[in-house]
Amino acid sequence: MKLVKSIRYFFEKNGYDVSSRFADRLGMRAVNVRLFFIYFSFVTVGLSFGLYLTLAFLLKLKDMLYTKRTSVFDL
Repeated sequence: MKLVKSIRYFFEKNGYDVSSRFADRLGMRAVNVRLFFIYFSFVTVGLSFGLYLTLAFLLKLKDMLYTKRTSVFDL
């Protein structure tokens, strides 16, 4: 049971970040973006789940490339 909770916590922590960052970028509420992905996944029979994972990967990649450095010596 503890394993299931830890897996759920991991996906909630990392999964909601995608929709909230995407909503901030578009100037919308995160709830509306999450609902869009849910409804879109019903219409496209799960195709939006792949789109969601792709967005998560791209956001993670962007964070790795554009890290904020405090000084020049942090290279």
